[in-house]
Amino acid sequence: MEGSAGAQRRHVLFGYDGTDENDVALRWAVEEARLRGLDLVLCHCWHWPYPPGHVDDDVEAIIRRAGENLLERGARRARALGVPGRVRKRLRGEPVPDALVRESHGARLIVVGSHERHQLLAGSTAMQLPARARRPTVVVRRSAVPQGLVVVGVDGSPGGEVALGFAIEEAALRGGALEVVCGAWEPGAVAEEELVLFSDDARLTRHRTAMLERSVRPWRERYPKVDVRISLELDRPREVLLKAADSADLLVVGDRGTGGLDPLLLGATSSAMLHHAPCTVAIVPLSGQAVRRDA
Repeated sequence: MEGSAGAQRRHVLFGYDGTDENDVALRWAVEEARLRGLDLVLCHCWHWPYPPGHVDDDVEAIIRRAGENLLERGARRARALGVPGRVRKRLRGEPVPDALVRESHGARLIVVGSHERHQLLAGSTAMQLPARARRPTVVVRRSAVPQGLVVVGVDGSPGGEVALGFAIEEAALRGGALEVVCGAWEPGAVAEEELVLFSDDARLTRHRTAMLERSVRPWRERYPKVDVRISLELDRPREVLLKAADSADLLVVGDRGTGGLDPLLLGATSSAMLHHAPCTVAIVPLSGQAVRRDA
């Protein structure tokens, strides 16, 4: 394994387990590294099969060697897929979410594979990691023919602003369009003075449309070649986003919206997208990310 100092260079961090399902996510990670001109770091976590405290140096050596061989196979696969920079390997003997959080320092983003929708367990890496990571986490699902569309959920919160910045960058890198989506019917998540809006559909629509236009304007100026569309519906954010995700390659949401939640938990909408969205989902945290409109 390479020394940890090399991992401080900007890179895409990928959770590698060598399965066929994981290969779909590896392709996405390689493409991210290629588009962004970054190195790729493959992280594999070996599993100790005995109870805590049991010591067997010979068995541990065998398990570690198997992990090293698996990582080398992954590195060869990444090179065959065309990764442009260096491929680094990290072997860790701890739970996958813990390892990826630790290894994510210096990463531009984290990529992991996922079960298909409706099959995620509450304790899975795809559910735990986005709640804890300080970098955008891309949870990759098998996809059909590429649609050339990135969808992002915006709700007027700082988290939505950061998600919008990541989403338009992805659309620009991939040469695709961006649909900025707002499900405006969420009276339980607004300040008390805004509740009056929900008694007048036309006023609510005007208010939320103006919010979307303000959010999108600086990004349109920064990325003039990206086809940016705005979509607002008087429905719950979850329903609006899932409908938009049907035709998307990538759905981007913040880790939490306007509602205040335990900082160790994902927001309800973000969690629902991981469980139910048919496409790849990116969860973008507010922490550790700068909203760069004018850079």
